[in-house]
Amino acid sequence: MKVKEFMKTKLAYIDADSTVYEAIEEMLDKRIRSLVVNPENAEEVYGVITARDVVFKVLGKGLMPRDVKVSEIASKPVVCIDQDTKLIDAAVLMEKLGIARLFVCEGKKLLGIFTLTDAMGGSLILIARSGHVA
Repeated sequence: MKVKEFMKTKLAYIDADSTVYEAIEEMLDKRIRSLVVNPENAEEVYGVITARDVVFKVLGKGLMPRDVKVSEIASKPVVCIDQDTKLIDAAVLMEKLGIARLFVCEGKKLLGIFTLTDAMGGSLILIARSGHVA
């Protein structure tokens, strides 16, 4: 089974000069745990801001979300994989890097996102299919 079978193609973006407060609003409104951070210029790369970044790098340090720019805490570059990556290889990479999401890329273009939840869903399907093999 490949990542492309489980990845989500709808990505949410935020500008790098937005505040963390705006990122929190966006994540809560869309009920998501991360936003892709748009490059600031043509030479820059995509980044990602996660709920974990907000809690650990801003709230946990007593900083005010309105005073911190997304670019100050975003992780760059995003970790990319090919859409034909096997599910198990993606899970191993997430474990190795200690991250909860991988971006599915084609060159510089982001095609989707593959998360821990996607990996768990894929594992259930694998188990269900193996139980039906004669």
